[in-house]
Amino acid sequence: MNTIYTLVRAPDWAAAEAAGAYHGSADDRRDGFLHFSDAAQVRTSAAKHRAGVADLLLVTVEATALGPALRWEPAAGGRRPGLFPHLYGALPLAAVAAVTPLPLGPDGLHRFPPGIP
Repeated sequence: MNTIYTLVRAPDWAAAEAAGAYHGSADDRRDGFLHFSDAAQVRTSAAKHRAGVADLLLVTVEATALGPALRWEPAAGGRRPGLFPHLYGALPLAAVAAVTPLPLGPDGLHRFPPGIP
């Protein structure tokens, strides 16, 4: 499975479930695409962009289910190394493999499930 991840606040995910698709955060809508990470990137993304968020969910997605709307591109205008998955369109719930809560540990960092390096 070619897995990618996005970080979503629980109320936003509840709205996505009611709507049948996730249309992204305010940052996603501003940037014109949904931000995703691969397994090697998601912890850093959580620490940088969602630090201290107590109601965070890790949404696991099968990348091949997204088709050509998914593009691997440089992030932050090329200031960050590597390519990041960007989805140009809504995330269909049918592409979602799992939704996992990311509780905060005593150190203030999110606790990821096994398998995330």
